[in-house]
Amino acid sequence: MSLIDEDEALIAAALNGSAYAWEKLVKRYETRIYNHGLRLTGNPSDAMDLMQEVFLGVYRNLHRFRGDAKFSSWIFRIAHNKAVDMNRRKRLMSTSTKYANEDEGDALDKFPGKTDFEPDNRLGEQEQNTRILKMLNELGLEQRSIVELKVFQSLTFDEIAELQDISANTAKTRFYSALKKLKVVSEEQNVLS
Repeated sequence: MSLIDEDEALIAAALNGSAYAWEKLVKRYETRIYNHGLRLTGNPSDAMDLMQEVFLGVYRNLHRFRGDAKFSSWIFRIAHNKAVDMNRRKRLMSTSTKYANEDEGDALDKFPGKTDFEPDNRLGEQEQNTRILKMLNELGLEQRSIVELKVFQSLTFDEIAELQDISANTAKTRFYSALKKLKVVSEEQNVLS
């Protein structure tokens, strides 16, 4: 059974009241949605909030999933829309209130994933993750979202275009523009190191 067929079976079972099917569907996508949110927001707390909002939205609207697209495309579209809303709310709040930055070391401890590897490797991975997050935070939400979907979720430009309601050419333009900006940021960071 393919992943798409399995998703459809889980959706059908969840719609018929199966808590097990719903839990399995959530577990299948929670890490990907969290990591997607983390790369979009740059903040573990916001990524966790985003993930919870996404699954709450999916739970409330699962009956509206028509199957016209893959379930993964549908859930990432919800995640994208919720991230845009969250970004909009933060911008509105930041005009009246300044936020203190969270300690990035603590933020990286909250990454879901492997915890049983060597401390030196973990430190190296944390440093690399911190650098990636800093670089991604230099991008606007539109560019950061496209880089996230293309690089980390391995979507095609056509899939990204469909998710974000833009043309494939616009997705490509934003992606290559983001890469160019990331290259400049990377060079600047290397000069400062």
